Amino acid sequence: MNVRIRGRVHDLGGFTVRRVLPSAERRQVGPFVFLDHIGPARFAPGEGLDVRPHPHIGLATVTYLFEGALMHRDSVGSEQVIRPGDVNWMTAGRGIVHSERTPSPEREDGHAMHGLQFWVGLPQRDEEVEPSFVHHPAAALPEWDEGGVRLRLIAGRAFGRQAPTRVLSPLFFLDARLPAGASLALPADYSERAMVVLSGDVRIGEETVEPGETVVFEAAAPIVLDSAGGARVGLFGGEPLDGPRRMWWNFVSSSPERIERAKDDWRAQRLGQVPGESEFIPLPEQ
Repeated sequence: MNVRIRGRVHDLGGFTVRRVLPSAERRQVGPFVFLDHIGPARFAPGEGLDVRPHPHIGLATVTYLFEGALMHRDSVGSEQVIRPGDVNWMTAGRGIVHSERTPSPEREDGHAMHGLQFWVGLPQRDEEVEPSFVHHPAAALPEWDEGGVRLRLIAGRAFGRQAPTRVLSPLFFLDARLPAGASLALPADYSERAMVVLSGDVRIGEETVEPGETVVFEAAAPIVLDSAGGARVGLFGGEPLDGPRRMWWNFVSSSPERIERAKDDWRAQRLGQVPGESEFIPLPEQ
């Protein structure tokens, strides 16, 4: 049976974020342990997003935009603007610190913002890997038509194609644009699969899914997506992680003791700094 998730909407002052994972309905899908649906929103001239430096351990983050731009900076020295269709993949491993801010040109002119941000849990053998950051421009990602549906493979493997993004466990993440009247059959290559509807109308059999909703599909069930008026969706999933994961604030780990150590490290500012930035988000008080 499919599981529907509406998510929790958070107003962050001028724009909203819908927290899809983890939720009461589902904690994770494959190795994806966190999903924020950002916007869509519109920033007036002079306004923008400012996420101060903050830490992560035991996960990889992937940011993918449909509109807008973000400047990523981190403690391994990366500095990269991401724009629609690009991929920023950051592997935190044993610990990384990063910030995300609206670039100056977009801040000055005003701009739209719409995107997805996932956290991907790492296999236990890779939880303490060296932190790293990789950017893939849109042109480097596989893009093709599948029965009239335009697909871009952002990460992992799907429909017999492989994205250049280096992942550490079996997964997939697709950007799918269905024109009016189109259908897409989703292969049952992975034990866990899901869809977030970004715009338009989508039907799965007799079930209608609205923009902003996420559906976790029944394992191994044949899934066909139909759209009468056209739609854009994110498709993602993979194989479950090798054991349960604990998540506290920005930390993900198979070990509760490791999360406690990460808390101490951030209090003492031992997880690194973003070059050129002195601000940081303090550890929450629980």
